[in-house]
Amino acid sequence: MTHFENTLARRAVIKGAGLGLVAGALVEALPAQAATEGGEIWSAEYWAKKGDVPLWIYRKRLGAPKPGEPPRPVVFFVHGSSVTSRAFDLAVPGKGEYSLMNEFARYGFDCWTMDHENYGKSGRTSGNSDIASGVEDLKAAVEIVARESGRQKFHFVGESSGALRAGAYAMVAPERIDRLVFAAFTYKGEGSPTLKKRAEQLDYYRSHNMRKRDRDMIRSIATRDKPGTSDIAAVEALADVELQFGDQIPTGTYLDMTANLPVVLPEKVLAPVLLVRGEYDGIATVADLEEFYNKLPNGDRQFIILPGTAHSVVLAINRQLFWHVTRAFLTMPSPIAT
Repeated sequence: MTHFENTLARRAVIKGAGLGLVAGALVEALPAQAATEGGEIWSAEYWAKKGDVPLWIYRKRLGAPKPGEPPRPVVFFVHGSSVTSRAFDLAVPGKGEYSLMNEFARYGFDCWTMDHENYGKSGRTSGNSDIASGVEDLKAAVEIVARESGRQKFHFVGESSGALRAGAYAMVAPERIDRLVFAAFTYKGEGSPTLKKRAEQLDYYRSHNMRKRDRDMIRSIATRDKPGTSDIAAVEALADVELQFGDQIPTGTYLDMTANLPVVLPEKVLAPVLLVRGEYDGIATVADLEEFYNKLPNGDRQFIILPGTAHSVVLAINRQLFWHVTRAFLTMPSPIAT
């Protein structure tokens, strides 16, 4: 059993009992957003509880839910180490659509996301919000999603450590998983220049639960691998909305990615998987991802490299490529059994 599996097992014993019972929601319908073809994008906020920790959940879809209507396919977006869920619903005036939630709502999906513990609007604790903590967050959130959407299985799309959170959750709750999209994922981290550089601060991550995340750090997400693959206006817009929550962010996922990989074991991920790598992404080598891909047990899997993109495919100038491959994968017809 890996370090991560030991951690997850301990937390399941400590926190698991009654998690579903304490999950609750305060639903607040928000003003309708810009009109789109087929109707207006409707949004709402919800709250779940992980023990005593309040977790903020956000939803977007075309039109408000109506009694008796068939449930729409649900896609849940899982954020990474240095940003909140705002990365999936970003407005960049004059630069076209950047909101992944808006785009997939127009495709007919019921779109959900959340702020993990110690991020954004969610509750603050003394913890470091590592991957195991993120799994517990998702356990609490899906109870709300199931109740409100009418679905029991969902697609998950995670970027960077969000992909690790989604994958780790898929290992322990396969009954909740429809399809998985892992963007900017890392398996063992071997040969990763980003993780090699990050590991220089390993002692700090082990001794501190928070780290500095200022404007320059946010800019580096889009510039460290290949400057020019993201529009600086988008990066500045993201920094503007992120810094309203302060310049401190948890260290837990950084610690896991530098000291505890692998945290997602391919043999235990049973659902269909799409691996998406930016051409210039330094978080994982092609060889690292190929090893993960080749060990996945489900034959319904794809590995795609997006040209002209780096680590953040969500913020990329070529983000439409990510939209295209993700939509195609999530809407793939079910194969006929042979």
